[in-house]
Amino acid sequence: MTKHEHTRGSFGSKMGIILATAGSAVGLGNIWRFPYMTGMNGGAAFILIYFFCVFILGISGMVAEFVVGRHSGSNAAKAYDKLAGRTPWRVIGYLGVVTSMIILGFYAVVAGWCLQYLLASIVGHLDGDAGYVQTYFQDFSSNPWKPVLWAVAFIVATHVVVARGVRNGIEKASKLLMPTLFVLLLVIIVASCMLPGAMKGVRFLFHPDFSKVTHSVFLEALGQAFFSLSLGTACLCTYASYFKRETNLVGSAVQIALIDSFIAILAGLMIFPAAFSVGVAPDSGPSLIFITLPNVFNEAFATMPALGYVISILFYALLALAALTSTISMHEIGTAFFHEELHISRNAGAWVVTICCSVIAVFCSLSQGMLSSAKVMGMNILDACDALTAQVLLPLGSLLTCLFVGWYVPRKVVRDQVTNWDSLPATVYKIFLFFVRFVCPICIIAVFLHQLGVV
Repeated sequence: MTKHEHTRGSFGSKMGIILATAGSAVGLGNIWRFPYMTGMNGGAAFILIYFFCVFILGISGMVAEFVVGRHSGSNAAKAYDKLAGRTPWRVIGYLGVVTSMIILGFYAVVAGWCLQYLLASIVGHLDGDAGYVQTYFQDFSSNPWKPVLWAVAFIVATHVVVARGVRNGIEKASKLLMPTLFVLLLVIIVASCMLPGAMKGVRFLFHPDFSKVTHSVFLEALGQAFFSLSLGTACLCTYASYFKRETNLVGSAVQIALIDSFIAILAGLMIFPAAFSVGVAPDSGPSLIFITLPNVFNEAFATMPALGYVISILFYALLALAALTSTISMHEIGTAFFHEELHISRNAGAWVVTICCSVIAVFCSLSQGMLSSAKVMGMNILDACDALTAQVLLPLGSLLTCLFVGWYVPRKVVRDQVTNWDSLPATVYKIFLFFVRFVCPICIIAVFLHQLGVV
């Protein structure tokens, strides 16, 4: 045994497990992507379909990754290695490590934009008309050095947390960040719902319009569910490797799904009432955070500028915290891999991830300006990284994991993990096996084909 080989860390409490793993799922996908996806797909009708996808399919996908992670007690690559042996299935773990590092690289760029907007809110640089706000974003995002510095700073901040270990770093940070995120959400929701005309946004959020429901809406909801729950990145597998034997995998998956869905609903309650109060369409798309919402804050709180100033600061602080809970989990996947596979210290493994992802972040950031002419698959580098992971690597990782656990992993291993060594009824195992073998793969393939424009 080398000096770097020692007993692996573990979460110290059930609360730590839930908050850390939920934190990996709760991110910009909930607070930014979920509201605009809801706005474009029929409001409450989309939410109902989303809940169905999360609880019927997403939980099965989560448990599948949990099974691999806790049984193996290793980083993602070795976890699949232990169960797959020399078969091609072992590539799933390596695929997850690569996917997570690409995501962390471009995600940090968007997270860096959140930090810039937090600073801009504090110093009052977001006051102005719609044209000014749009120009502000374009000028900043194309700047050759500011976004780069913010992105790298965000990765380094993530590094500081992850390098401290599972219990002293990830768990402690999650116990601080998640409650803070929740409180910020509630404060902004109260302010948003007090605006004139805000109830139109609340009704939109909770009154389903089934006339807009098509097969495309169902597939969008399914894709959002897998995206939001971090399926296919090996994140859940890595975190599960730190679970204790007594941890109820199914129960944990249900609790994480509930928290994730609850935060998504709160995000809608935060954004739609304010948007409707000033007549902004609820389907503003990906520009929602950095172009549409600053205008919403300026108009909605025009008669209460001091309150608008505070809400703007709290909103971008909220986004930064949400991004950090996700980047911590993305960073941990690679850190655990390099730490254990290269037999180096945890801090050294974290630096490998930090440096590699910073390089990716630099190119993604510069692709918005200086390197905008560099195209990959007809897209700039940041958009190409986003498309590659969301449309190919994540669905592929989820599909392979479900097939691997459903058809290849020994039944006794799966049964023991899912039922916690028969502490849960065998029916739970049978239902899980049916979904992970048949339902989840079919649905994931449908999402995969939909994202590629085939269906």
